[in-house]
Amino acid sequence: MILCEACKRNKASKSIGLCYKCLKEGKRGSVDFHELMRLRLGLPPKPPKGGLRCGLCVNECEIPEGGIGYCGIWRNEGGRLRTSSKFFTYLDPLPTNCVATPVCPAATSRGFPKYTEVPGPEVGYYNLAVFAYGCTLDCLFCQNWEHKTDLFRVRERRWEELVEEAGREDVKCVCFFGGDPTPQSPYFIRASEEILKKYDGIKRICWETNGLENPSIMRKMAELSFRSGGIVKVDWKAWSPEVYEALTGVDGKKAVERLKENTKMIAKMGKKREEPPLLVVSVLLVPLYVTLEEVEGIASYLASLDSNVPMVLLAFYPSWLMRDLPTTSERHALEAMKVARRAGVKEVYLGNEHLLSDAEYPISVEELL
Repeated sequence: MILCEACKRNKASKSIGLCYKCLKEGKRGSVDFHELMRLRLGLPPKPPKGGLRCGLCVNECEIPEGGIGYCGIWRNEGGRLRTSSKFFTYLDPLPTNCVATPVCPAATSRGFPKYTEVPGPEVGYYNLAVFAYGCTLDCLFCQNWEHKTDLFRVRERRWEELVEEAGREDVKCVCFFGGDPTPQSPYFIRASEEILKKYDGIKRICWETNGLENPSIMRKMAELSFRSGGIVKVDWKAWSPEVYEALTGVDGKKAVERLKENTKMIAKMGKKREEPPLLVVSVLLVPLYVTLEEVEGIASYLASLDSNVPMVLLAFYPSWLMRDLPTTSERHALEAMKVARRAGVKEVYLGNEHLLSDAEYPISVEELL
């Protein structure tokens, strides 16, 4: 960690250069580590402008001839937008350690008997995990950074392969994550539709995403989860646009507004299916930056939509370009849970508890001043 470049008083991550307070005041760091690393990896430093428009996500890239989108998946070839299908799969024994584990049918039997195989944990069954390369964000703390570093080295695959792999009788979940599934969502949606059409029995379709999809795409993804007993897991990075932008590299104001729009839509859809919950929102408790105020903002909004939407607070582990921060402290996590519950969220869970430490660092605005 370093002292904030602006105030010279509060602690900050070197990858941002500024403390929470100075970010909220609209200050900018002297070095943009998002741009530096993306240029090194051959990715656009910012969502491109001046070419063919891609409307899959909130970035709304305008990709020039011969160029690629911010995600690294879409490209402009000969005046036409083309895409790549790059992913890998593996069988993950159920119940698995996913973001939605506290409410997942495979672990809790919520939705039995319609959406889960047995009245208890689905031991002996599998989740077909689909890791998608590419992402619509550039998080400084990315836990699965291989989606960027290996993006141009992996071979393309056919979406039909997913349909075939999901046909195993012991596969009960198909979960798309990454990176983020958004850039390849046309393939994944088509594969999911075919899976539900082709196979009888339980095949839950789940998504782990940043929630920045075009609302029409997000609706199709959510409908597939709704029909199959799956869950849409939205990872909400921060409530304040300034903090969101500093952590992820994209327009924070547009991102937060898109998150509000998409979570509102999914929450409304979820009211028509009591169990299991259709929407789960996770928040990574990044030390110094995802303060109690950030948690309160997200939790209050969720409670205004539907107080039954579960919220999962995740302990942070230093990774990628944010390795100078400690893991989340137990104090931070417990206080954040209290804040979320006071805001009106009925189900608040804590993930990655094993990462919690006894480190002391600011957790609220008052302590940052």
